[in-house]
Amino acid sequence: MFVKMKKGLVASVLAGAVLVACTEGHRGISSLTSLSADSDELDDSAAIEEEVEMVPREADELFDDFFFNYASNRRWQQERTMFPLSVVDGAKTTKIAQRQWKQEPFFMNQDYYTLIFDSQLQMELVLDTAVIDATVERINLDEGRVQQFLFSRRSGRWMLHEIRWQPLPHNPNAQFLSFYQRFVADSLFQHESLADQIEFSGPDPDDDFSVLEGVITPDFWDAFKPELPEHLLYNIVYGHQNPAATQKIFLLRGIANGLEMEITFQLKRGHWKLTQLMM
Repeated sequence: MFVKMKKGLVASVLAGAVLVACTEGHRGISSLTSLSADSDELDDSAAIEEEVEMVPREADELFDDFFFNYASNRRWQQERTMFPLSVVDGAKTTKIAQRQWKQEPFFMNQDYYTLIFDSQLQMELVLDTAVIDATVERINLDEGRVQQFLFSRRSGRWMLHEIRWQPLPHNPNAQFLSFYQRFVADSLFQHESLADQIEFSGPDPDDDFSVLEGVITPDFWDAFKPELPEHLLYNIVYGHQNPAATQKIFLLRGIANGLEMEITFQLKRGHWKLTQLMM
């Protein structure tokens, strides 16, 4: 197989790609221009309205286009957040007033973000203009907590309407996330969680315009394994996820460099197995 014959060359290229895309935080960043959060601080409402109007109307059609603008622009966050904003943590609910709100950059301060899907069909929701509800999740694996930002589109405008704190075991992806946390931290367990043959697709080191395809066996995994985030993940839920799903597609997407890595896991006989790696 080509993977065995070109192991050294392919590994070198992949290592460089992973290093750029996956340092420890679609289509890359939104095709619409995001407004800078570092613009002059003007506090009068007229200035805020003027800057908000600069965001294209098309930014509300797809959640991703809206969200990248929302995450990168302080004034648009003020405009597109329903104040007083409810924050639900168990049985306790608090309110955040508009004057108390501080810009939330989400994953914009890092080079990449992560996504978790149940299927290829679910991935198509990213480009579905009919989606009217989306949840951005900040998953803290060390603390076992998930902070959820709930967005909805009403009358053609996406708005943040609630923040919820959730124990990790209550998340629809809880089983997979428990596995993932051990997978990235325990090299022996990682090898035990590999399928006998892993489908592979990656750049050809001899041709910038070609892609190599084939399979990797577990004994060659160390030459190809990517560097994965261990402590903090992000996820965007476009609608709903199925707690009983037997497949998880884990994506790392570069914010500014257009790089993307896709890893597929299958639940087989009660154990998750890595079955596909696409660079």
